[in-house]
Amino acid sequence: MARPVGLITAMVEEIHHFAEHFRGEETVSELGWEFVKGELDGVPLVAVEAGIGKVQTAVVSTLLAQHFDCGALIFSGVAGGLSMGLAIGDAVIAERSIQIDYGALTDDGLIRYQPGVPPLPQFPRDHGYLLDPTLRDDIKKRLLGFEMPEVSLGNNLPIRRPSIRLGTILTGDLFINSATERDRLFEETGAFAFEMEGAAMAQVADRVGIPWLVLRTLSDLAGSDSHLDFSAFVSATAGGAAALVRHLLPAVADRANAG
Repeated sequence: MARPVGLITAMVEEIHHFAEHFRGEETVSELGWEFVKGELDGVPLVAVEAGIGKVQTAVVSTLLAQHFDCGALIFSGVAGGLSMGLAIGDAVIAERSIQIDYGALTDDGLIRYQPGVPPLPQFPRDHGYLLDPTLRDDIKKRLLGFEMPEVSLGNNLPIRRPSIRLGTILTGDLFINSATERDRLFEETGAFAFEMEGAAMAQVADRVGIPWLVLRTLSDLAGSDSHLDFSAFVSATAGGAAALVRHLLPAVADRANAG
């Protein structure tokens, strides 16, 4: 029997885009979360709206992996853009997912470590979780010729077709509402986007030995107006993430059942 894929979102604005494509639904309550079992485009899947933040995500990721025997995990949702080369609606797929708020706070600033590693000078400072290389190659193949659905943001803005990038996404229990901090993070890490859950899911998946995929579309550009843009564009831009997840789901399902 095929192992299901676990699908996590943080908010209802993100998960509702999958509803009309979901079949054979069964709801299971665990620790106050509602897990919905069924099929998405014929792929066995367990979906959950986790809530915002790393702890929420880590708990539901563990439940998906252990209680529901998911063979892979996906996070679908929105993020703040860090690169001025990207626009609202553009998609970023994490080749590397980094928790940026774990480490040692020193006179020279925050020195990052991999979560779980003691944040002390004698321990290694490598950090970040890497996308499964076979899944990365399969994703690149499936993206050939694929176009994101056009997005309309209103306010007399032109309808546009978003781009797709593979690169680094940062995770932290923070909402970036500052152009100064946005630019500093981009200069320091080269990351395309910042969100609040993905690397926590990746940490759990890495621990239990299953592949993961973090996929985000930009709801805002993490500047001084990001709180306004997020509120205005979260639902419209989350639809692009859902469409891209559906397109890539067969590749993730293959990896979920590869071994």
